[in-house]
Amino acid sequence: MTINDQSPMPTSVLFACTHNSIRSAMAEVIMKSLYGKNIYVDSAGVMATEINGFAIEVLDEIGLDAENHLAKNLDDLEDSSFDLIICLSPEAHKKAEELTRTWACDIEDWNTVDPSLVEGNREMRLNAFRQVRDDLYQKIKTRFSPSVHPLV
Repeated sequence: MTINDQSPMPTSVLFACTHNSIRSAMAEVIMKSLYGKNIYVDSAGVMATEINGFAIEVLDEIGLDAENHLAKNLDDLEDSSFDLIICLSPEAHKKAEELTRTWACDIEDWNTVDPSLVEGNREMRLNAFRQVRDDLYQKIKTRFSPSVHPLV
């Protein structure tokens, strides 16, 4: 992730990943909890699937609710006026490049590990989801920090 301290605070952000069931869904919920009154936030996937139960569980651990998240496909978004698309997977980056040929927005890559690929017992898998949650939380706070962007 490259953070440009001089970039203006976006008014709308789209998080994109492969399925909109873990990474981008978690990022959307986290971002809304931190900046939802100041920035329009949404998420979508290249091939949307239902939200992962572990994602719901690890967000609930920090007091955030993703239970009603509805996964969306990037191709089906009703709004295409995003200032910034943050891609969390290589598939999302490729799709975002295609979309931004007709959209006027910036793209940032935050290549993030897919925790659903981790094998092991329940606790090992939950820990992988927690690590992604905490990493996204920190990246969002750093990238959209009011000290970096005093207008928020």
